[in-house]
Amino acid sequence: MSSHVLTLRCPDRPGIVHAVTAGVLDVDGNVESNAQFSDPETTTFCMRAVITSEASSDEVRSAVAARLPRDAAETSDSANPHGDSMLGLDLAVRPSDHRPRLLIMVSKYDHCLVDLLYRWYNKQLAVDIPLIVSNHIDCQPVAARYDIPFLHLPVTPDTKPEQEQKIRELVESYDIDLVVLARYMQILSDDLCRDLAGRAINIHHSFLPGFKGAKPYHQAHARGVKLVGATAHFVTADLDEGPIIEQEVARVTHAHTAPELVSLGQDTERVVLARAVRAWADDRVFLVGDRTVVFP
Repeated sequence: MSSHVLTLRCPDRPGIVHAVTAGVLDVDGNVESNAQFSDPETTTFCMRAVITSEASSDEVRSAVAARLPRDAAETSDSANPHGDSMLGLDLAVRPSDHRPRLLIMVSKYDHCLVDLLYRWYNKQLAVDIPLIVSNHIDCQPVAARYDIPFLHLPVTPDTKPEQEQKIRELVESYDIDLVVLARYMQILSDDLCRDLAGRAINIHHSFLPGFKGAKPYHQAHARGVKLVGATAHFVTADLDEGPIIEQEVARVTHAHTAPELVSLGQDTERVVLARAVRAWADDRVFLVGDRTVVFP
């Protein structure tokens, strides 16, 4: 028996679950686990199931697609289930042991990069990382430690279009599934954000109020915050306002120094980013408009 992960997002209507299970039965398959959610605001149905069958992933998908309502099946394709097309049905089936390919982008701060690489090396993240890109050389020793190619792509306002075109070429040539901005301190252009829609995740400190610019933790300390936190979200042209995947906070007091806030904040950032990447790699994240459905 082979194990497969099925993901489905479509307009909600009666009979969807029955159609999926009937299609699985058509290939003598069995549903080992299932999570589903019907969003009442958008009338969108999301489903993730683990299936065992002697059939291939393509055969399972074809069998399920054939059972789905005709109006949905006619618009269905093998689109990335992380995408955001709400025109019809997004259905995908992949082997459970499939490993998505990540391009990690970083600047000078290495805490999120180090954490992701540690989890990857210790088999806590089922992904492949063929390349690390940075606009600085500071993190090159980290990449070398894990024997991962490191590409330095410096950027200035004048060279930004050429640098971003190179990023597009790397995504294509390395067959990248997800771009992870692991404290990459450059704003992506609107065009690149659109090109990577649903395929790029960013990590951002999150406070009330939202401290922007240099040294946000020092700004937070000066205002006497009582919480520090982090948010992992999809990258969009609206800076730091993309659909949220994961968040976490930690309580602080007046006794915490600014350096202590930095340390605590970085701990939160790396945990939140790792959770978001793992959820995405496990096909547990579904875009529904400006929100996400994230199955546990």
